[in-house]
This record gives sequence, C-alpha cells and structure tokens, in this order.
Amino acid sequence: MEECAGVYPAQDEGCDMSSGAKLALGLGAGFVFLWIVFSFWWALLILVGLPVAGYLMLDQSQRRKLRGLGRKELGN
Repeated sequence: MEECAGVYPAQDEGCDMSSGAKLALGLGAGFVFLWIVFSFWWALLILVGLPVAGYLMLDQSQRRKLRGLGRKELGN
C-alpha cells in the first residue's frame, strides 16, 4: 500500500482498484445475482452470450478496429 501514499490525501489507506479487478468483481456479482434469479446455466448463457452477440452484430471494419485496439485503450 506504500505506492499510493500521498496520491489521494482524502483516503486513509489503500489504492483504487484496477479496471480488470472492477470488471472481475462486477462479473462475479452479476453472475451470483443471475444465478439466484435464474439457474446456473441461464446465468452463464446470459453473461457469455450477450457480449458474443454484441460482437457478432459489429460489421467487419468495426471488428477489425476492436481487435486492433490495445487492452488499455478499450477502457478509455
């Protein structure tokens, strides 16, 4: 935690979460919620199927552009 000292003086301790950690936490929470509402397989289908369907709806130039972006550029 030393590397964040002084960066955010209003915070007592700790750092901000990375975007990957936020994504993992959000997906995990979403999966648990959907698992409670639906069954395991429906929750898995929703969490995997929606992004795949969205990707497949892009045309070829948009897919090419998306593949060409680096991971750090996607979050901005």
